[in-house]
Amino acid sequence: MRQYDLTPLYKTAIGFDRLASLLNDVQRNSAEVSYPPYNVELISDNEYRIVMAVAGFDLSELEIEAEQQSLTVVGRKGQKEETTYLHRGIATRDFEHKFQLADHVKVTDANLENGLLVVDLVREVPEALKPRKVNIGVKQEKPFIQEKKPPKAQHA
Repeated sequence: MRQYDLTPLYKTAIGFDRLASLLNDVQRNSAEVSYPPYNVELISDNEYRIVMAVAGFDLSELEIEAEQQSLTVVGRKGQKEETTYLHRGIATRDFEHKFQLADHVKVTDANLENGLLVVDLVREVPEALKPRKVNIGVKQEKPFIQEKKPPKAQHA
């Protein structure tokens, strides 16, 4: 895979250093295996859902941590089973998966049902940061009144 140097972005794009860091992280982590499999769903304009297949994990073995603009889902198997498998198709290895969240995205709910971990997210933009309409007024110019000087009296 090609490696791109994003260093010039740090020098010219002020305030976008987080974006360049994200691009670097994605570039570095793109070769990693994605375990467990997951979906990211768009529910509405401001609602998202992450559905992660965590078959074989108990509720006590899963942990979700939301911090600033990052969401981390960790799965740690408690005890190692001493089972002899003829075929093992269900992976139950430890994992840690990190998601980068956009500004103002917060976790609202998380549920484990039928081997699927469902994490609901919502983007709550504060009123002060929402776009607002600005009324455009028409500036009335004051009329320019020219005073007429009375005619000079003629002396006869």
